[in-house]
Amino acid sequence: MGIAGKENGIKKDQMLDDKSLFIVQITDPHLCKEEDGELLGMNTRSSLDAVLQLVDQNHSAPDLVLATGDIAQDGSIEAYRCFMEKMRGFDSPVYWFSGNHDDRDAMKQVTVMGDKRALEKVVRIGSWQLIFLDSLLEGKVYGYLEESELEVLNKALSERPDLHSMVCFHHHPVDIDSVWLDNIGLKNRDQLLEIVDRHDNVRCLMWGHIHQEVDQYRNDVRLLATPSTCVQFLPKSNDFAVDSLAPGYRWLKLNNDGSINTGVERVEHIEFEVDYSSKGY
Repeated sequence: MGIAGKENGIKKDQMLDDKSLFIVQITDPHLCKEEDGELLGMNTRSSLDAVLQLVDQNHSAPDLVLATGDIAQDGSIEAYRCFMEKMRGFDSPVYWFSGNHDDRDAMKQVTVMGDKRALEKVVRIGSWQLIFLDSLLEGKVYGYLEESELEVLNKALSERPDLHSMVCFHHHPVDIDSVWLDNIGLKNRDQLLEIVDRHDNVRCLMWGHIHQEVDQYRNDVRLLATPSTCVQFLPKSNDFAVDSLAPGYRWLKLNNDGSINTGVERVEHIEFEVDYSSKGY
């Protein structure tokens, strides 16, 4: 992508040392087969383009890009091909995995023909390892981590206790004070958190799904969720409700000592069409 972006007036490449890792997270683009496909009145290809343009302006040369599920709204081959084409704008690796709207077989078909490394489960760079889990339970909106996914997690954490670890998946593993969303979170979160609690090298859990920002702690583990690249959901809502906040992305600087600097950037300069009267999606 283009000119290096700035954070607090400092160029991104000046923020980094040779032991830190810079990541851009995008999530929940909900792309459709059709170019004019919409989610709740918003054209999701156009909103993703706007977010990617903002990334280009602010953080143009990440070490890697992570897309945390619901890549497609309809699970179509065309949607995944569109996403992969848009990701070619990055010189860095791009990793992605399933959300509840995705189709695993279609994703695999597209990545096998394009970028086979996109669906890797464990990535180790410097003093960090990133572990990507698939929480899609076919036919359900809520999430579930199969035993095979939990085994990937436990094995990776056990193999490299010397590495700081970030664990990523689609569905939220903690309640967020939103009744309708908490009903469709990760159903076997206790199994996940039991493994996390057993290993002292986990620094962060990060997810998508909820179309809003979260930044808090559980014990010493950072908990992060990120705005969608399209429509946002109203926080702390009992029933389905759409927020007026703009699409966005998250940047993360993973430091050699295990600390994390992070922030959310939104496309504030563009007005998007949104159907605020909708009762679901």
